[in-house]
Amino acid sequence: MGNEHAPQDGLYIYGIINDNGDQEFGPIGIGGRQDRVCCVRFADIAAVVSATPKKEYEPRRANMIAHQKVLEAVMAAHTVLPVRFSTVSPGDDEGKVVRILEEDYPRLKKLLVMMEGKKEMGLKVMADEAKIYASIISRHDDIRIMRDKLINLSPEKTHYQRVKIGEMVAETLKKEMQAYREAILDALTPIAEEVKVNDNYGDMMVLNAAFLIRSAREPEFDAAVNLLDERYHDMMTFKYVGTLPPYNFVNISITVHRS
Repeated sequence: MGNEHAPQDGLYIYGIINDNGDQEFGPIGIGGRQDRVCCVRFADIAAVVSATPKKEYEPRRANMIAHQKVLEAVMAAHTVLPVRFSTVSPGDDEGKVVRILEEDYPRLKKLLVMMEGKKEMGLKVMADEAKIYASIISRHDDIRIMRDKLINLSPEKTHYQRVKIGEMVAETLKKEMQAYREAILDALTPIAEEVKVNDNYGDMMVLNAAFLIRSAREPEFDAAVNLLDERYHDMMTFKYVGTLPPYNFVNISITVHRS
């Protein structure tokens, strides 16, 4: 690699790419020392690495951003298999990284072929609480009529009725959120190669999903997301993040050699 670094350093491994010549990605390595990010090669694949202090990186925001920044730089010209965060090969011996590539070559090469020309797109959809509740009240006569009867009555005297209304709204909300979720997935899934639906956080999250998209179909996928946003914008917020490393579909865990 030609880097000047101390013997106690390790090599931080960001990802695996196809090797198509000498690759340099600049002084953007994790750890804040501006270490050069470059490649260690075996056959026709390569590990993207940089020198780093030999330590376990905590998954703090700054570290995660530094890790992702490197992968995004690599993605500009390569299909990349992201390696699990904070994978460090001890010492500055590139031979240990070559052994990793050699021993796991069939799996890594197969995954690179599978991921060629594909990218991950992330979508989070959040419902506006006030607007979606108002929508439920306006469209469900039984809930609205019961609510209207209680508006001017004492809360103490109508406790059970109010609890009942709350239960009816909660059940309706659950069904409607599921219907919205299915409608969004039905529109987007046919365009994707794979879909990973992740856990929601909070009652107002409609969908938290990742989509593996062929690059050639990205404009079609973008248009479909925009159409959904236009359809539901009065009740939901769409947070759409494009061109990510395929974290949700490939996240390589490798065993570094200590000797």
